[in-house]
Amino acid sequence: MTELLNNQDYRKEALKEIIRELHRGKSVEEVKARFNELIKDVAPAEISLMEQALINEGLPVEEVQRLCDVHAAVFKDSLERAPQPETIPGHPVHTFKEENRALEDLMIREIQPLLAELRRANPDVEKDLALKLAEKLNLLQDVNKHYSRKENLLFPYLEKYQIVGPPKVMWGVDDEIRDLLKEARDLAVNYVPDKKEELITRTEAALAKIKEMIFKEERILFPMALETLTEDEWYRIMLDSASIGYCLIEPREDWRPAQVKPDQKETVASEETRGYIKFATGILTPREISLIFDHLPVDITFVDKDNVVKYFSNTRERIFTRSRAVIGRRVENCHPPASVQVVEKLIADFKSGRKDRESFWLHLGDKYVLIQYFAVRDEKGDFAGTLEVTMDLKPLQAISGEKRIMD
Repeated sequence: MTELLNNQDYRKEALKEIIRELHRGKSVEEVKARFNELIKDVAPAEISLMEQALINEGLPVEEVQRLCDVHAAVFKDSLERAPQPETIPGHPVHTFKEENRALEDLMIREIQPLLAELRRANPDVEKDLALKLAEKLNLLQDVNKHYSRKENLLFPYLEKYQIVGPPKVMWGVDDEIRDLLKEARDLAVNYVPDKKEELITRTEAALAKIKEMIFKEERILFPMALETLTEDEWYRIMLDSASIGYCLIEPREDWRPAQVKPDQKETVASEETRGYIKFATGILTPREISLIFDHLPVDITFVDKDNVVKYFSNTRERIFTRSRAVIGRRVENCHPPASVQVVEKLIADFKSGRKDRESFWLHLGDKYVLIQYFAVRDEKGDFAGTLEVTMDLKPLQAISGEKRIMD
């Protein structure tokens, strides 16, 4: 046991000395040669412990971050030989890796060919190519969700185990990537020929850093985290992930640890999402839902399957006045007698399935109002209610020409 501990201490000191030499200015090849002489293999956790030890001894996080890519280059051969832990679809690590494959595909198959085309393009087509590149960089900025889940869900659990320095270093590099992507996208959107080389350089720098981050995640961070976190902690990360969102892909299925029984799943989920309402495409608080409806550029009223008014949005400039007194009233009592039969027939058509929608439009003062009714049906096709959506068409009729999102 003493011999083993001494060997571990020796390896850690050797790793630390290699990094110190890098910081003193030695070349990667010089240090790599010494690394191969001293240490044949290294576990991902050892790299993190080494970086943490350097930070604990006073080396600023920024210094570790500055040479983060060099550290990875030194250990790359050893790390590539290390066995990769198996992960199950739906497990957070599996999802992270699926996102990395999607990022690689976007960079290699779409962005890099565009850069090559832009580099040799004639001036008359450069602007169009730059706009195409801007669209792809918009997609690539989806990596922010990948990094946000890593930083806000995974890193806090690592910090519980006193693994603090390496996450800080990685977070700093994530921010560098975010800045590079934003700069590259802005250059593409506001393209000028004089900035062509700068656009290409910034984009290539962003791609290189993303690829290096993928390597560091999959060869250092994820194996270390899998060795450290419990299955219950991974499960809680999975449950919280939807609140941040996913990068370029959606998980194909949920994952549940072996020790979490089926009847415990909802209990754990309710603890993690208390105060939220879970949808198929995300989770929101009731307050967020209310704010979303009230900021839509349309008026919404919902009547349930029993013809009872259940909800109306409180937009700033409603077209038809509503008061809270209408809630709980039958819809036929909310219309003048002359139009009651029309309303009743429309709802009857919705309930029977003869219609799914109906539209009316009329002039109302200086507004040109479109009123649309939609039959709301559940996943089985059963009628659940009627949605009324009202909007002023006049501002839309005044639109002409084009205004692109990049303008």
